Order: sequence, then C-alpha cells, then structure tokens
Amino acid sequence: MGTTQLEAAPEPKYWHLKTVISEALDTDFAVGEILPNERELAARFGVARATLRQALEQLELEGRLQRRRGVGTTVAPPRVGVDVSTTQHAWPGAGEESWQAVDSAADTTPAAVLRLLDAKPGETVHAVRRLRVTDGTPVAAELLYVPAGSVPGLDPAAAPEGPARARAVLRELRQLALDGQDRSVELGSARADDAKELDRLPGSPVLVVTTRYLSGGRTAAVSVATYRADTCRLTFGDSGDLAMAS
Repeated sequence: MGTTQLEAAPEPKYWHLKTVISEALDTDFAVGEILPNERELAARFGVARATLRQALEQLELEGRLQRRRGVGTTVAPPRVGVDVSTTQHAWPGAGEESWQAVDSAADTTPAAVLRLLDAKPGETVHAVRRLRVTDGTPVAAELLYVPAGSVPGLDPAAAPEGPARARAVLRELRQLALDGQDRSVELGSARADDAKELDRLPGSPVLVVTTRYLSGGRTAAVSVATYRADTCRLTFGDSGDLAMAS
C-alpha cells in the first residue's frame, strides 16, 4: 500500500482512505493476513489515526476486515452462507443440527421483548441460550425467550439447569401448534456475552435477527439472534423469506 494524496478528494478523507485500503486488500494481501498497526498505517497514508480508525471500522462493517483478540486486524474471508428462512415454519430446535443448546435460566427479560411477548415485568420467562455453528465456526448466538405459560408441562426438577434444561424448554415448546412467525433484522453492536461466544470484540457490528413465534393467537416465544456481520450477509428470496447467503 503506497502513500496516497487525500487532501484533494471530494469525499470525506476516511471514505476515500477506505476505498484505497479496500483496493489494496484485493491485490496486496491474502485472507487471514495481519495488517500493519494503526501508527504505521496512519503514517503511510498521511492521515490522523482517528481518520484511519473510521476507515478500518467501515471496512470491518462491510466484512472486509476482522479484529481478533490477541492477533490484530486481519483480512476477512468471504462471507459464509447461513440460511435463516422461515419456509419450514418450525419451532426452534426442530431438526436444526447447526444450533447447539448452551444454557437456560429464568433470566431478566428486556423491556422490548416483554412488549413483544405481551408479558408483565416479573413474569417468569425462560431464557434459552443457543449457539449456531457453521463449518466449525460460531456465526450466531441466540437468546430464546419463552414465557412459563407457553411451557406449562416443564418440570424444573427434571432439568434444573444447563443444556439439559434448555433442551427441555425446547421440547415442551414444540408441543404447541405453531401458527406462524415473523422476523425483523437490524444492525447492532455485540454485547459482551455475545462477543465472547462469537470470538468478537464487544461493540463489533452484528446483525440482530428478532423472530416472534405465534401460537393460539398470541406470541409464544421470541428469539433474538446475534449474527456476525463480518462473516454473514443477508439476502431476500423470491418467497419473501429472509435468508443469509454467500
């Protein structure tokens, strides 16, 4: 990457710098290669480190770069395809080999999720944590919120905690008749617990997929799944379902 004159560029400096670095990634670097440190890059391009950080953050958001703990900033591999379509209209855990049940607890439920569930503060809601793995790499962390009223047959004594309890909640949930589901997607920042499971830094860009599962004319469960924005991209198929594809 050679020195580039940025002063005459019509767009913001960081945006022009992002374009220059992106072109260099295509020609001068291999997937997984570590970029020089910020001080060296800033000096090479004659920009302030704040400008450089803006460019690098944008490239990370676009999936061109990855920040890895103890390693630094590396060139990202192509985004992987991960299907999240609703064509099968199935409950969570039904034939989903890529999802692993991690834990379950009566957790504090965010106010936004309580509104989706039409639940009151203090109402018992089971929080099932799952991890989605593709080709051996974690790509998503999910919290599935299930009100106690949706799983009345759950026996806490039979599976008091951990993955066994998570599987028990999912098993009971599948006893209900699924009427349908709706889904929304938004850009977000990785929380500390999600970042740890996904091998990301807290605050890294993520895609948050929120799904409401409907049964008996009400919301029976809400899933909040956090996908790595650097390894996944979203597409919409002809059916209107949401999918992730390479």
